[in-house]
Amino acid sequence: MDQAREEHAKRLLKDKLLNEAFNTLEESIMSTWNATSVRDVDAREQCWLSLRLLANIKVHLTSIIAVSYTHLTLPTNREV
Repeated sequence: MDQAREEHAKRLLKDKLLNEAFNTLEESIMSTWNATSVRDVDAREQCWLSLRLLANIKVHLTSIIAVSYTHLTLPTNREV
């Protein structure tokens, strides 16, 4: 993995404005979800999918860092 890509992912995960946006969106989606009727399956499913998407974006950024870290810590020469 590219070290610049790893550093960019780290900056994004630490970015206050980006985190504020994620938190605001999550709160808004949860509020919408809580306001839906139990019978409004489509709206509730859309909220759930939206929450999963937000979580997956964070997981993706975290995985960029983890893969880069793993790549740096694994031996480059494999002797059998």
